[in-house]
Amino acid sequence: MLTATKLQEDPVINGQARDTMPVRIVEIELGQALPLLTAHDENSGRSYQRAHCLVRLHDQPMGIVELAFEKQELSASDYVQLIWDALHTPINEHLRQDGLPAITEIDPQGVIWEQAPTCLKEREIFFARAPFASVIVATHNRTEQLAACLPALLAQHYPHYEVIIVDNAPNSSATADLIQQHYGHVSHLRYVREDIAGLSRGQNRGIAVAQGEILAFTDDDVIVDTYWLLQLARAFSIADDVACVTGLVLPKELETPAQFWFEEYGGFSKGFQQRVYDMQQNRPAEPLFPYTAGRFGTGASMAFRPAFLRSVGGFDPALQAGMDIAAFFQAVRRGNKLVYEPAALAYHVHRRSYSELRRQIQNYGVALTAYLTKNILDAPPLFFELLVKIPYGLFFTLSDKSPKNKKKSLHYPRSLTLVELRGLLYGPIVYIRNRRKLTPAPTLTHERAQENTVA
Repeated sequence: MLTATKLQEDPVINGQARDTMPVRIVEIELGQALPLLTAHDENSGRSYQRAHCLVRLHDQPMGIVELAFEKQELSASDYVQLIWDALHTPINEHLRQDGLPAITEIDPQGVIWEQAPTCLKEREIFFARAPFASVIVATHNRTEQLAACLPALLAQHYPHYEVIIVDNAPNSSATADLIQQHYGHVSHLRYVREDIAGLSRGQNRGIAVAQGEILAFTDDDVIVDTYWLLQLARAFSIADDVACVTGLVLPKELETPAQFWFEEYGGFSKGFQQRVYDMQQNRPAEPLFPYTAGRFGTGASMAFRPAFLRSVGGFDPALQAGMDIAAFFQAVRRGNKLVYEPAALAYHVHRRSYSELRRQIQNYGVALTAYLTKNILDAPPLFFELLVKIPYGLFFTLSDKSPKNKKKSLHYPRSLTLVELRGLLYGPIVYIRNRRKLTPAPTLTHERAQENTVA
């Protein structure tokens, strides 16, 4: 994360580690007059000592700058130099790609040109020919999160798309009631029900009824940006063999220590530069590639060609977690391209409590080794390829100096590392057990969805 800060050096403030003190999450668009930033947030009802500012130029995320509220209000002149010091390189690179001259400073009135920037023109050209897309959200008894998620999904800057809500093994009619009562009039919102529990089951049900040429997936605890779907779909046009696109996911809030520790664990962000992955010219020089598929993106923001998903049988229902990284791995390993596109922006509400975070990180440990076990069972020769990677894999997982762990602070709980290791050890058992007791999966051929009605 690119940061600029004037924060005091004392690591502990009022008994709480400074790096886990709540921060205000704000956006700053450089293509217009820069806003007045206030320490008080009316939505949360609290005042903050610092802010994480996502800086954008022509809607494109440039990076994050951390600011301290040394007074209740910060004018643009108070912070504009900090933004420039942290982000002048990506700002000028973006201007270069737009065919615009480089700048040497940011004016508080914004980085403004008389002509419309090339990136926005090209985005609107793609809008005019964008393919029909399906957005699939599998949910389970979380109407409060779904209610917060839906408005942004239904207000996408996209010409024609559908949103499919998959009610996964519900224990009440609450989700169906929410859709029927508040969105029964919305023609591009569809409700379907999947009675067999499991995220993969829910996603596969959505695939079976989807009509889109692009299938996008997000979660019910995610708030997507206005251009999220457009930027995901647009990234498929980079090459004919793009099978998957993932997007940038940032924290919607950083209020509790658990939310900060999740970011230290790795979070969902994969950076602010577009990246292309494949097994040929776009193969990074990483010892564990492509097995560290979690570095390609996250299931909270991903999209696929439907032909690819159907060719691999959809998401593996034996994977309780890790179905996303398994699909990423398959996309790259089978000779396709995967694009990480940070312009496809979304915000995730991280788990607020320590107990929830413990379960989440243990599940991530399970997911990694379960997905590796799946690879070996599906293609036994991969065992020998993985065998030679074990020494670096242990370093990557356990060492404080590895790329995976270098973001962790001194305050990161050791118990979270231990539960992750427990999950890693348990993952193969979980996968083999689930694989043996699988019930027949629903077909991925097109089915007729029950739309906006209670099942």
